Amino acid sequence: MNGILAGLRVVARAPDARRLALVRLATQFGDGMVQAALGGVVLFDPARAADPLTIAAGFAVLLLPYSLVGPVAGVALDRLDRRAVLIGAGLAKTALIVLATVLLLVDASTAAVLVTALVLVGISRFVLAGMSAALPRVVATDALVPTNSALVTLGAVTAATGAAVATTVLALAGPTGVPAAVATAVSALGAVVAALLARRFPAGRLGPAGDRTAERHESGGIVGVGRGVATGLRTVAATPTVRSALLGVGAHRIVFGIDTVVTILVLRDAATTERATVLPVGIAGFGLAVTATATGLFVAALTTPILRPRLGARRLTASALVLAAVVQGTLVITLEPDLLVVGAFVLGVAGQTVKLSADAALQTDVDDRRRGRVFALQDTVFNAAFVAAVAAVAVAFGPVSTASGIVELVAVGVGAAIYLVAAVIVASSPVTRPAPPNDESSTTPPILAPPRRGPADPDPDEVP
Repeated sequence: MNGILAGLRVVARAPDARRLALVRLATQFGDGMVQAALGGVVLFDPARAADPLTIAAGFAVLLLPYSLVGPVAGVALDRLDRRAVLIGAGLAKTALIVLATVLLLVDASTAAVLVTALVLVGISRFVLAGMSAALPRVVATDALVPTNSALVTLGAVTAATGAAVATTVLALAGPTGVPAAVATAVSALGAVVAALLARRFPAGRLGPAGDRTAERHESGGIVGVGRGVATGLRTVAATPTVRSALLGVGAHRIVFGIDTVVTILVLRDAATTERATVLPVGIAGFGLAVTATATGLFVAALTTPILRPRLGARRLTASALVLAAVVQGTLVITLEPDLLVVGAFVLGVAGQTVKLSADAALQTDVDDRRRGRVFALQDTVFNAAFVAAVAAVAVAFGPVSTASGIVELVAVGVGAAIYLVAAVIVASSPVTRPAPPNDESSTTPPILAPPRRGPADPDPDEVP
């Protein structure tokens, strides 16, 4: 709790950090609402009857395209004023939410809803990557871990609140077009508020550092974008702390993808077969599982700032992965709805511990002028690993709508093995932080404290 309180104190004392936190909270509240509303329609509406293959297609449409263009978007985060990016993204999301609302009201096809959600979720991930990359611009380096933990905690709780509001509407009125349209329309408030708050930052305050005129000229076209992506990849390859952090994030997201499909099918089956359970099932049960996961995120945000300085990033990440493997092999493997919800909580703790450690590594060990690209690569790993796992499980299940038997047990067991292998690799990885590779943007050291206010930062290469 001390770490979270320390982070909140940092945010409270710094006006720009406070404003960036409000942008994040507004964004994530709206994201939680719209994703729960659209997801409820696609996954739990009886008229749409999504089987595992349809579920996989839905997640692929929602996440995979952004994973493919994420590194390109990361180049933009290091070339354009991040303030302008946040404003434009908020306005674009508002327009898309209005479109999604109309589609739900006219009972449009699942494909039309998913295509709209595709762009909407992609922009949301872009915005979160931009805010993470901008955080070191408004918070001192020694306060990044507690501040990041506080913001992630508040963001997760806010997103869960938005999802809970939407899920409650769908549980009471039914996961059909009109109730989902109401929840979707209300979610537009988050995007509008986020854009208005972002406008209050001075131009250039959120970075990236340096004079970017020449870089923007050189980054035009496919060749320039390719060079930017290659810079991000070289940075990851040359920084062991970042490399192992992304490995941990990827491993958790693979297993999370497996568990998501299994949980959806188990809870949906329990609702139709009147399976004896203590906790709710169906879409209400799925909402409870989401809430349990969010509670786990909160607990991780409390404990990570305390444990990370004592254990070190490597041991903490490895320990979290081992904990996840134990839960996967004891609770999740039972395929019991009640135990799946309990497992969701513990996996939320473990997974968010890994993610917070990864964020801290990217924020402290990567230069500001490459940070956007590396955060975008992390988002690519975050999404692509999840979608690949969902697709693999869906193919293994085939065109069925139940989750029971040897296939499901094998899938959950593979997840436990992935956690253990990742834990071993992370535990044996180097802990040194070598200098980033030399390239067109690597001639400046990382920013160690919030920069002074001004219309633009000078190019560090020109400072005596």
